[in-house]
Amino acid sequence: MKKTLLALSVLLANFALAQFSSGTVNLPATSMTVKLDTTPSGVTITVTGDSNSMMGIGFGTTGMAAGSDGFIYNSSANRDYSFSNVPNAPSADASQDWTETSNTVSGSTRTVVATRSLTGGTGDFAIANAAGTINIFYARKSGGTSLGYHDAGRGYATLTMTAASLSTSEITANSNKVNLYPNPAKSTVNFKNSDKIKSVDIYEATGRKVLSVKPDGESISIENLKSGSYYLEIQFKDGSTSYEKLIKE
Repeated sequence: MKKTLLALSVLLANFALAQFSSGTVNLPATSMTVKLDTTPSGVTITVTGDSNSMMGIGFGTTGMAAGSDGFIYNSSANRDYSFSNVPNAPSADASQDWTETSNTVSGSTRTVVATRSLTGGTGDFAIANAAGTINIFYARKSGGTSLGYHDAGRGYATLTMTAASLSTSEITANSNKVNLYPNPAKSTVNFKNSDKIKSVDIYEATGRKVLSVKPDGESISIENLKSGSYYLEIQFKDGSTSYEKLIKE
């Protein structure tokens, strides 16, 4: 029985490690690039372009139509924006769901990296951790990073998300670090090597975080979770991360 549970745990772990990427996509007329990477718990956007420019990425095919969602790098602290038709300026969302994690300049090129849950917040464009296409529009304003008109060009592009498989060594390292059982589970989940775990974040299949815990001993309680599929993002004390899929009965 223990061998069966261990084998099931490893198989589910490998499945839950699935992640997807658009690769780096060139955005003509703006000298920008964009890249989207997804995991079961979130999405990362990487935008590059002129270091002295506002750079915007919008989601969908309708441009700045009312209700469109976008990510805009500018001199303010805001990155999460909504559009309300031309010629109105985009407005910062009340809830800033994009978190900028890196902003570096090399020569005249700026690289901005930000993360968000897959679904984001109210009015945000939901991004799936799956293969498929995502339509975007984009624009750049030169001569300063303040929010303004896209005088350096704009356009539309399609991002093709494909599987970004981890290497065999990465999968082996992660599957060896933690064993999750039982799975499916009703009220508690046990961890082997729990002494190596720093924290556990539990996400719904949509990417919404529902629980954050620090294991006290070898198990955590999931009694208050609804029945369904969840992903566990496990942070280890050595700084590494592992993903596990959990079925709550």
